[in-house]
Amino acid sequence: MTATPAFTRAFSASAAALIGVMLFAAPAYAQAAAPAGPGGIAEIIANPLFMLVPMGLLFYFLIMRPQQQRVKQHQAAIAAIKRGDTVVLSSGMIGKIVRVEDAEVGLEIATGVTVKVRKAMITEIQARGAPAPANDSKT
Repeated sequence: MTATPAFTRAFSASAAALIGVMLFAAPAYAQAAAPAGPGGIAEIIANPLFMLVPMGLLFYFLIMRPQQQRVKQHQAAIAAIKRGDTVVLSSGMIGKIVRVEDAEVGLEIATGVTVKVRKAMITEIQARGAPAPANDSKT
């Protein structure tokens, strides 16, 4: 049995009317009764805004504070570099400090090869008396 065009039009019109009513008419829900009194501590703890304070403290003590301490240590180490220190740059290049200026240092990366490097690029500082690696044949 096939649907006739008149039936299809009538069904489409009634379906469209039903969808229109569903879109513009909000369903009615029963309202809950008002609470008898203050909810107490359980209601305060269940509030999602209350959890922002512990999450903020956790974020500060686990992420922000350690990073600030590392930055202070790095700045103090860079301020204390002196001639003869061996440093590692952010690019991985290793060299010996031959000249210290305000914002830059002279770095000897090979015998007779000196480059000028920004102090901010120094990531690690090894003191002059640092022990040589075990596989290094030089002393």
